[in-house]
Amino acid sequence: MDTIASLFSFITTPVSWVIVQFHSVYGKIFGPDTGWAWGLSIVSLVILIRICLIPLFVKQIKATRAMQTLQPEMKKIQERYKNDKQRQSEEMMKLYKESGTNPLSSCLPILAQSPFFFALYHVLNGIASNQTIGVINESLLASAQKAHIFGAPLAAKFTDGSAKVSALGASLTDVRVVTAIMIVLMSASQFYTQRQLMTKNVDTTVKTPFMQQQKMLMYVFPVMFAVFGINFPVGVLVYWLTTNVWTMGQQMYVIRNNPTPGSKAQAAYLERLTKHVTHHGKTRRRSEKTIIKAIVAKGRDRNEFERSFINALTKAGLVAQADGTVVKGEAQAVTQTEDGVTTTAAARRQQPKRQTKAQRQSGAVKATGDSTSASDSSASDDASAAAGSTTSLEKSDEPQDAKPAAQQAPKSGSNGRSRAQSGQRKGGPQRPKSPSKK
Repeated sequence: MDTIASLFSFITTPVSWVIVQFHSVYGKIFGPDTGWAWGLSIVSLVILIRICLIPLFVKQIKATRAMQTLQPEMKKIQERYKNDKQRQSEEMMKLYKESGTNPLSSCLPILAQSPFFFALYHVLNGIASNQTIGVINESLLASAQKAHIFGAPLAAKFTDGSAKVSALGASLTDVRVVTAIMIVLMSASQFYTQRQLMTKNVDTTVKTPFMQQQKMLMYVFPVMFAVFGINFPVGVLVYWLTTNVWTMGQQMYVIRNNPTPGSKAQAAYLERLTKHVTHHGKTRRRSEKTIIKAIVAKGRDRNEFERSFINALTKAGLVAQADGTVVKGEAQAVTQTEDGVTTTAAARRQQPKRQTKAQRQSGAVKATGDSTSASDSSASDDASAAAGSTTSLEKSDEPQDAKPAAQQAPKSGSNGRSRAQSGQRKGGPQRPKSPSKK
């Protein structure tokens, strides 16, 4: 471990300088030789480093989202080469290369912290070895050796012997108990952070190598911290425990406000967003508009949670726009309750009742008969008017009860139609009836 830490000796001077600056501030409050002054200096160093790593964390989030957009393509590759694992891995790597994504992007914050971690280890190891390092002179070295956190010196380790611990002014029992508790908390926080990512913020519908990697890290990292933690000084344990707590809180914020599509966290987020939008009738924050804009742009590729969200807006009389805003729908029925509260509900389109075949045929016959009778009545009125204007040249031998041909047309037409409906021919010679057998 000393050989690895010495490789990062170039950064020990900046790290020791930052610790000394924070110590000068906290020393005026708690005292320069107290564990609070040196311990809070290490915690402040962690916070400063993590703030500087926020752009890298944002890049990690974007890379993770890019990996998630490739999941449909990954699923197709898995189905196509499900019997050939080697070809499946080759196609996956080819897809990563073409899209410019990296499945190891989740490890970027840890890799970026490694130089600071080993530099801090090198500084604390120098304090335990009674050696000045960086900007820490002899007076600061003596002050750091007197600092204890819950009875354990900053430079003490779990594996140190009683003689070395006694030289630092502490008991072996205190050192073992404090370091053991901190190692357990460090491993538990790491496991919870990774488990939270796997159970709430991962689309479980697609099995990808990225998911297998995250699942493996969920168990590997806590074991690594537990194994190597017994060789870490108390100050390094404080550093790494603070880092894990920061990562856990940062990830909880991201999962709650920017969840992965298709995950349980997205279902919970869209449920909260539905209540908020339907209550206020609009979106208020830019992050909400960004989420809605992405959902609208997907179209038919939406998952079940996103479709439920769009349907809930429709039932409430709201429509999601392409720019991420929400407006009231056009087809709405406005009703007013007894309390005077006006509510809107989307008007439903009423479908016409379906008619049977007999009803459709009877309706067609009725319409034909009405049109024919109307034309016949108009024709008879014209004929009677013409007969009244002329007084001679009428056929006297025509029977009076004989009806005009125009008035007999509906009867013949209706008889012909009824005969046609009964299975006989409309016009022309009729088929002779077969003689009945007696």
